[in-house]
Amino acid sequence: MSILLAEFLGTTILLLLGIGVNANTSLKNTIGNKDSAWVLVTMAWGLSVFIAVFITAQYSGAHLNPAVTVGLATAGKFSWSLVPSYIISQFLGAIFGSWLAYVIYIDHYRLTKDEETVRGSFCTGPSIRNYKNNFFSELIGTFVLVFAIFFIVKPNIEIEGEVINFGLGALDALPVGIVVWVIGMTLGGTTGFAINPARDFGPRLMYSLLPRKNKKPDWSYSWIPVLGPLVGAILAGIIFNILL
Repeated sequence: MSILLAEFLGTTILLLLGIGVNANTSLKNTIGNKDSAWVLVTMAWGLSVFIAVFITAQYSGAHLNPAVTVGLATAGKFSWSLVPSYIISQFLGAIFGSWLAYVIYIDHYRLTKDEETVRGSFCTGPSIRNYKNNFFSELIGTFVLVFAIFFIVKPNIEIEGEVINFGLGALDALPVGIVVWVIGMTLGGTTGFAINPARDFGPRLMYSLLPRKNKKPDWSYSWIPVLGPLVGAILAGIIFNILL
């Protein structure tokens, strides 16, 4: 499996499962639509990361997140020349994965008339709209994720003895999944913890393309879950290098 196909496949699986749990806990007449939804959502997103990373780690390092890719490059643990192709693969995987989840839950999407609920199953949004604080929430959440990953990653791709990529080995998928789960339970209440530009922008784009009336993709907010995670990841890389 090529590294770009691995990133596409891994991000597809991540978004298929992640958007799946969002749909299961929010759409009309689903079995998972219960009061304990937030616990289920945060747990499922963490386990989705674990599964996606476990499948693809040996091939690409399983970044599955543009912020992780940029953060690793900032810390000197990943080649900048590979960053654009990784990010493109991640965004394409996010779009495809969210479309697959939509197809699975299409009957429930048709029954659900509240566009806020439908959009919320695809992408994140603030519980209180305050762009400055929303940006800071995404920045800090992603900082914690990427900073923790720096203590987990190991060299996983070498060419002629030269390390060109740091990533996550299969056994390291579980602690990263736990980190995502904890971030969701503790810091996710303000913005829904995107902490991944592809995870938000890809499904938001997919939602905007759906054949639904009165769609509300909320593009005015969409820059927050893109730039916030990227800035948080860059800061994590810089501070990691300063400390160590």
